[in-house]
Formats: sequence, structure tokens, C-alpha cells
Amino acid sequence: MKIDQRPLAEHPEPKNKLSEEEKEEIITVVKQAEYADLPPTQIVPKLADKGIYIASESTFYRVLREEKMQNHRGRSKKPERKLPESHLAIAPNQVWTWDITWLGGPVRGLFYRLYLILDLFSRKVVGWEVWETEEAKYAEILVKKASINEKIQGAPLVLHSDNGSPMKAATFLVLLENLGIQSSFSRPRVSNDNPYSEAMFRTLKYRPDYPHKGFETLEDARRWAQKFVHWYNEIHLHSGLNFVTPAQCHTGAHVEILEKRKDVYEAAKEKHPERWARETRNWTPHEKVALNPMRDEGERQRG
Repeated sequence: MKIDQRPLAEHPEPKNKLSEEEKEEIITVVKQAEYADLPPTQIVPKLADKGIYIASESTFYRVLREEKMQNHRGRSKKPERKLPESHLAIAPNQVWTWDITWLGGPVRGLFYRLYLILDLFSRKVVGWEVWETEEAKYAEILVKKASINEKIQGAPLVLHSDNGSPMKAATFLVLLENLGIQSSFSRPRVSNDNPYSEAMFRTLKYRPDYPHKGFETLEDARRWAQKFVHWYNEIHLHSGLNFVTPAQCHTGAHVEILEKRKDVYEAAKEKHPERWARETRNWTPHEKVALNPMRDEGERQRG
């Protein structure tokens, strides 16, 4: 079989190829202040109005691509892609996330605010409050109570939130510093940097007994929130925790529970091996949870 000689053949340079001088002229022009922010479709006509023609718009674009100057030239710089803050929890009370959601009130346009802190590792609600407004002083009450209830004052802890005004208030940040809590924030105008709190609120508002027509009073909203938190922490088998409750995971009781489930499944397989085409279900407890993980930190676990 004959070898294709075409790749080895010498090809004459195109007659219309730009000279190095012409290429340098294009680069010099597009860097000038009056052209630095303009695309070639505007540069070429403006040059023509001055009686100057160097090359076509497509040639300008080609030169800019080759020089990696198509989007950024002159003093403009390539925008830096800001990555979300990433945190890893390997036990309870290492990373908390918190947010505020609105609960409908007795009339259209009136809302109550549910402040809620979630432990990243166990998904347990470690603190909640319902108030009529969003204010830093209520956020301070929430964090103080949660720290006392969890007996962690002074222990290393990250508290992640979005960029709402109560979260970034000076008095609130001072409180966190005094408690030894590291603040962490979602990126501005990015809605999914606090996914666990968002997932929690979706669970809350899809509960069958959630009053979509609104709560009559602030006390009604507080009573319902207390009932919901009890269900979520103590009864709800969380899919992200291999179907144990957040309370069980928070105390460490989930390890024994999952080990017993494994034994039950192994015994069932031993009794009827013909019914099992593969290994029994994996009841291994999770070892870590990452908030906004980098790609090599694995998948997010939600629920």
C-alpha cells in the first residue's frame, strides 16, 4: 500500500498571507486606547474613515485569536473565576450552614422569617428561631443558643451563609469572632453555594402539613417550626445519611444502627443466596461531607 505523501509535501505560502509587519501593525492598532475596547467589526470601519486599510475584519479576528487578545487587550484583564469557599466536615459541629426562609403570614405580603442552622456532617438542625423581621440581633440570639446547646463554645467551627444583611452585619461578625467561629460566605449573586440549607428549606415547604395559605400568628409559625424540627431531627430517615435520622448521626448512634442493618442483610443472603445476584446493600456510614467540594472531593450529598 502506498503511503500518503501529501502531509510531507511542501506547500507554497498563500499570496495573501499577512507579512509580519502587517501583523504587528494590527496588534499595535488594537492596543491603542481608542480601539482597546472595540471588536474588529468596529475597528476596521473606523480605520477606513481615516483612510487606513490594514486587513479585513476576519483577519483581525484571526490575529487576535492567535495572540489570545480577542477578549482582553490594553489595560483590560481576564476576569478571575472566583471559586466558592469549600469546607470539609468529618464529624458533627465542625461546619454549620445557616439561612433564613420566609413563611407566609395571615395576609398576602406579610411574612415571618425562619432562621435555621444545619450541621453539615449530621444534617441535624442545631438551632432555629422564627421572627417577624430579618435582623442581625436575631441571628446573634440564634448562634448563641446553638453554641450553648451543643456545648461547643471556643471549639473550631465554620459557619457558612449567603450574603444577606443579617449575615454580614458588623455586630454579628464580631460575635462570631468572640465565639471563635470562622465565618464563610457564598459568592455574590450565586444561589447554589449554600446547597444544604436550600435543600432543607425545600424539604420543609414540601411537607404535607405545611400551611401554604400562611400562618395566622407568629406563635403559630413557631409551633409548626418546632414540630417540623422534631420530625426532621428525630424521625426523618435522611437519604444523605444512608437512611438514619440526623439525631442518630449527630450522636454517633448511626454507626451501630447501620452495622446491625448490615448483619440483617448478610443473614438474609445466607438463608436464601439464590435471591441475591450481587453483594448486599452497602450500609457503611459516611466518613465526610464537603460543602461546595472541589472536583476531587467527591459528590455532594444532599437530601
